[in-house]
Amino acid sequence: MEKKEKITDKRSALLNATLTLVNNHGFHNAPMSKIANLAGVAPATIYLYFENKQDLVNKLYLEVKEDFSTAAFEGYSENLSVKDGFEIIWFNIANYKLNQIKESNFLAQCDNSPMIEEAIRIEGLKHLQPLLDLWSRGKKEGVIKPLSDHVLYAFTVYPLSFLLGMQERGIYTLDEAGKVESFTATWNAIKTEK
Repeated sequence: MEKKEKITDKRSALLNATLTLVNNHGFHNAPMSKIANLAGVAPATIYLYFENKQDLVNKLYLEVKEDFSTAAFEGYSENLSVKDGFEIIWFNIANYKLNQIKESNFLAQCDNSPMIEEAIRIEGLKHLQPLLDLWSRGKKEGVIKPLSDHVLYAFTVYPLSFLLGMQERGIYTLDEAGKVESFTATWNAIKTEK
């Protein structure tokens, strides 16, 4: 049992080191040697857990995406109205992005980088299925504009990344009032005019 704990610790250390280096220096300036050094393991140790850097980054992406999705759907139920369900999900995402800054920055880089393989992106999207199902229901009920899921995501989730970037630079603070104001603007952007 003790051996398994050490393995988990080294694997976690490698994932955390990758997260830190990618956030601070980008994918291409995070070589395996630096990852191993920051994790406190020998470079060869990486290959006990991951086939190569691509495999390491892909697995990190999927783990962070799963963690993000778990947080996003906390307290959500399919029985809620579209607006109420979306409000819970949106505030959960906002709170995750505010509190899990390293992970959020990593996901933002992944969204804008060819480093993540397309098959892995598709697998990561499966974690967001409840949100996609909610939007589908909202479109069928005529509550949400009949836009593609990509457009809906761009108008609802991406603005949070922008606002949090402004917060990190000290230009804007996304406090509780700002979150309410942002959610209202987000909802107004996608709801139908009923």
